[in-house]
Amino acid sequence: MSDKKPLSIIKIGGNIIDNPVELSEFLSDFSKIEGNKILVHGGGKSATKMAQSIGLVPQMIDGRRITDKPMLDVVVMIYAGEINKNIVAQLQANNTNAMGFSGADGNLIQSTKRNHPTIDYGFVGDVQKVNTPLLQTLINSRIVPVFCAITHDKKGQLLNTNADTIASELAIAASEAFEVTLSYCFEKAGVLTDVEDENSVIQQINSALYDKLKTEGAIHSGMIPKLDNCFNSLSKGVQKIKIGHHKMLKDETAIGTSIEL
Repeated sequence: MSDKKPLSIIKIGGNIIDNPVELSEFLSDFSKIEGNKILVHGGGKSATKMAQSIGLVPQMIDGRRITDKPMLDVVVMIYAGEINKNIVAQLQANNTNAMGFSGADGNLIQSTKRNHPTIDYGFVGDVQKVNTPLLQTLINSRIVPVFCAITHDKKGQLLNTNADTIASELAIAASEAFEVTLSYCFEKAGVLTDVEDENSVIQQINSALYDKLKTEGAIHSGMIPKLDNCFNSLSKGVQKIKIGHHKMLKDETAIGTSIEL
């Protein structure tokens, strides 16, 4: 039996953030989770809408955003500004003492600019390290950190970073001191074999089944980096990972997909 205290890390994305009613319901449920917790959020759809409204054309490759300088300005404004602070304000309204962070704040998440042999991702960051002592101090101070999908390179450059990866890296870092449960919440009931069929939830998935479904094309796009992060987290000390609709936070009967090595 572990003597570590439990820690819930929850990442929200997709249509939850874009839907004020869904977001309000989620934040109310999140506030009711007992004990230590961290919230990580994306916001890609909002950033895409803002970019298009000022004439930028968003580009995605395998579920990851190409981020040139104008797009970086947009995602920093939307992720670290509008979305992050609105979430923190709503959590305060739910009596949850939250603080909003980018990776630059307190040097909490340091990244390097992605160096890919064939694709120029622009100002996209790959996480190098988490400031684990400060993260533990925040949690032990009963602060609820709310992280957006922005990190930095410690040379003055902000970087757009996959929110699923941020959640995974925070979970790995926190697992040194806590028994971590990582939940990826979005608008679907779990990992689906058919994205049009909510009843096609894969209730449990291991690495062998994942490889098979990727080869068959049943799992693709943004679900690939999400699941890659899940398996990486489990291999590095995270206790439990689940993907599904945010209702699974309060409803034990909600299906969701459990991830196993």
